[in-house]
Amino acid sequence: MATDIIDLQLGGLAKCLVKAGLLSEADMLEHMKAAQKVKLPLISYLVANKLVDSKKVAASASAEFGLPQLDLSAIDIRTLPTGLVSEKLIRKHHALPLLKRGNRLFIGLSDPSDFLAQDEIKFHTRLNIETILVEEDKLGKAIETALEAADTSMADMLDADLDNLDVGGDAQTQGDEINPDIDDAPIVRFVNKILLDSIKRGASDIHLEPYEKNFRIRFRADGMLYEVASPPSSISTRIISRIKVMAKMDIAERRLPQDGRIKMTLSKHRAIDFRVNSCPTLFGEKVVLRILDPTSAQIGIEKLGFEPIQQKRFLEAINRPYGMVLVTGPTGSGKTVTLYTGLNIINSIDRNISTAEDPVEITVEGINQVNVNPKAGLTFASALRAFLRQDPDIIMVGEIRDQETAEIAVKAAQTGHLVLSTLHTNDAPQTLNRLVQMGIPPFNIVSAVNLIMAQRLARRLCEHCKVKADFPDSVLLSTGFSEDELKNLNIYSAVGCEHCTNGFKGRVGIYQVMTISENMRKLILEGGNTLQLAAQAKAEGINDLRASGLEKVRQGITTLEEIDRVTKE
Repeated sequence: MATDIIDLQLGGLAKCLVKAGLLSEADMLEHMKAAQKVKLPLISYLVANKLVDSKKVAASASAEFGLPQLDLSAIDIRTLPTGLVSEKLIRKHHALPLLKRGNRLFIGLSDPSDFLAQDEIKFHTRLNIETILVEEDKLGKAIETALEAADTSMADMLDADLDNLDVGGDAQTQGDEINPDIDDAPIVRFVNKILLDSIKRGASDIHLEPYEKNFRIRFRADGMLYEVASPPSSISTRIISRIKVMAKMDIAERRLPQDGRIKMTLSKHRAIDFRVNSCPTLFGEKVVLRILDPTSAQIGIEKLGFEPIQQKRFLEAINRPYGMVLVTGPTGSGKTVTLYTGLNIINSIDRNISTAEDPVEITVEGINQVNVNPKAGLTFASALRAFLRQDPDIIMVGEIRDQETAEIAVKAAQTGHLVLSTLHTNDAPQTLNRLVQMGIPPFNIVSAVNLIMAQRLARRLCEHCKVKADFPDSVLLSTGFSEDELKNLNIYSAVGCEHCTNGFKGRVGIYQVMTISENMRKLILEGGNTLQLAAQAKAEGINDLRASGLEKVRQGITTLEEIDRVTKE
């Protein structure tokens, strides 16, 4: 008898749930009225208010309607097809396109009795619809993830401003203007949108990566890579070709790596350069754009992250009339920004400053900057020789890579010039041994080098959402904190909010600033190894990278986990 009442008053999913014993008939009728009042689908209302378990709902509906069930947590949502169903329809019917096979479109629904959704999607896509049952709570999250991934898709690239961006190739390679008809308008808008979004998000690099079945676009922001879009793989070649055209690269050459440059003028006073590199991969060309913002070298020395004593040592070294200042660290650790911050401080009308870089990333008025070009014979060594014939005061070498460059730089530092350069070593003491390994005699090193600085970049905690973290004393002691400071130690962890990315916003430098003292000079002349030099530096009160990182944790600037990530041996 009860079943007859259900048939009369309930239908679809509501009837199924009552039959399965998940809710009583009376409760179901009340919940249906409440869902109508707040204009929510019944299943969304029930799960949101925790009136039913979404797993049990999906299992019951699967058995009742004879439909297959899918666990959305087992698939990568960002690889799902985009552009087949509009965002409006997806949100309206709470339906997620899962797969297109021939003329069939498989969609994920939590309510299989929603035939209106299936009919409307069929009408707009002109495809036969196959329903897959999914859990309601996972469906909501999956829809948001899928729409976020498609945020920079073709359908959204209709802003008029995207057509009028002043974008062109490198000034050194500018020839004819780019033909606006070389690619269709949606592709042009899409690429312009990607470039603009990267600037807005404070990204340092853009990665465009073609694979067999998908095309991935990622930004590197605060040192970490994030996926921002996954356009259809069928248009990957057109997007890559558009970027190569903008960068004045050969679009017909797809078998060899190429370099180019794009200049985007944002206003009369600000332009952003993109250094472009293409590399052939198994499924097409991967393109990486390095974003070069001249304003990054004008942030001021007080914002780099130096401790007061470190800043004092650095300023004293760059204000000396001669000698060598070396900055060391891996690629992307902020060495160029640190050097240019120093150059901006000492850049004056009475000084002749020349730099040799590969390539020049930051342009500065008043500094003579040279792009080295090994293919044409313009190497760091040949550029250095030219500088020494042009009455220099200060010379910056982008990187000391070989013995010849090292020898010329050392001689320049010994003959009344201030020389700034970079090396790729892990810390400051290792740099001295690296110079010896390159063939520089110890007596030349001690007479030329004034200061060596190792650095890393750690993500800075967001001030809006960081919270105090609770670590066991044993963990804190093992990481390098002393027992005396544990009582008053406040350590914070990342949370995440609308102001930041995963709890972090921006980066801060961590430094080991090592001046070459008399005791250290004696040790170098005696053939001291890296461990002995590091012990001497510690005895002189010079913090290594780990100790400097822990100081940033004490100050609440970053997290213990972040310091472990960037200073891990």
